[in-house]
Amino acid sequence: MIPDTKYAKSGRVYIAYQSFGKGPPDVVLVPGWASHLEYAWENPLNVRFMEGLGSFARVVSFDKRGTGLSDRVAGLPILEERMDDVRAVMDEVGLERAALVGMSEGGSMSALFAATYPQRTTALILYGAFAKRVQSPDYPWAPTREERERWIESLEGGWGVGSELTTLAPSVAHDPAMQRWFAAYGRMSVTPSAVVALARMNTEIDIRAVLPAIHVPTLVLHRKKDRDVAVENGRYLAKMIAGARLVELEGEDHVWWAGDGDSILGEVEEFLTGARTTGTADRQLMTVLFTDIVRSTESLHAVGDKRWRALLLRHNELVRKLLTRYRGREVKTTGDGFLATFDGPARGIQCACAIRDGVKELGLSLRLGLHTGECEVLGSDVGGVGVHLAQRVMAQAGPGEVLVSGTVRDLVSGSGLQFADRGTHTLKGVPGKWHLFGVV
Repeated sequence: MIPDTKYAKSGRVYIAYQSFGKGPPDVVLVPGWASHLEYAWENPLNVRFMEGLGSFARVVSFDKRGTGLSDRVAGLPILEERMDDVRAVMDEVGLERAALVGMSEGGSMSALFAATYPQRTTALILYGAFAKRVQSPDYPWAPTREERERWIESLEGGWGVGSELTTLAPSVAHDPAMQRWFAAYGRMSVTPSAVVALARMNTEIDIRAVLPAIHVPTLVLHRKKDRDVAVENGRYLAKMIAGARLVELEGEDHVWWAGDGDSILGEVEEFLTGARTTGTADRQLMTVLFTDIVRSTESLHAVGDKRWRALLLRHNELVRKLLTRYRGREVKTTGDGFLATFDGPARGIQCACAIRDGVKELGLSLRLGLHTGECEVLGSDVGGVGVHLAQRVMAQAGPGEVLVSGTVRDLVSGSGLQFADRGTHTLKGVPGKWHLFGVV
């Protein structure tokens, strides 16, 4: 469930914040460039990341002044004012001390806060952060000022169309649902003129002189191939902060919810609590169901954004109602579909057929695929070959078809369920040939 949004007053400015999870530890999540507290929960990858963080910490997140649900203000908020906002939110929530987790630009402000208010900072975690945003002879890995200016000039006319997704989250940039969410998230977070102003201000950030003054436990996390902020930035931060620990992660996504978010969560949990439960995998036999709306992009253009969102909401409500009826467990939404698991293949098939028939009344057509196999259980998520195989089975299904692997068909022998032979297939990324059957 989306946490309630509340407000803290910082001077004359109201700062929107949310609080969720259970501590200790207590964590203040400092956003990067721009954010929108409530619309962020429409992104299933972000939801998964936030729920993982809230599983071992009390988390307080907020929208910076001038962005999201916080007051839109004239002029640019300097780092000092942003620190005032963090203190105001902490006071409102009743946090005397907390760990600051700063992402990207939010890392710069978090570092300054930790140096200025060590009595209120239990720890500092920097992800994808930088000390300086423009290249200089002693900081050669940052963009040149000319490169930054060209990028800033492209923002005003191209803001709100999601063009930054290929840089910030390349692993999901091909997903149409993610493209739509990211473009809308940008528009909701900040206006074109404000985003240009923020970008210009961030260009001038330089906290190098502050780093030696940080004396709280510090963890620096950075992806090795980050496309937006080169890994050398993280290495510099770790070198200049006394006792800081540097962890270089695989991947090229800049935002933390894309790519292998579990690795980030595991490092944060271990650093703050001394132990790691996130990322501890178990294995279990389960039936995996994938669903997907056929021709969703064409339907969106045909009915328009507003009607499509309403239709998608009704679709989601129907699927969740039927999952409950057939004892299925929703793992996550996948843009225009669902990933769910069952403790028995017959119930999985019955649920899939009920979903297929139910959405017809909404004017939608689904393709659905099931496979039963051993899966890795990772917190609330599942993975492994069994999940991958179910997804590939679904990809072979036609519109309105429930397609199952031969394993599923064999396990429900004698149940009365009827199948049509769909032949043997080679499934992308899965060794061997697989016999598939359509449910009739």
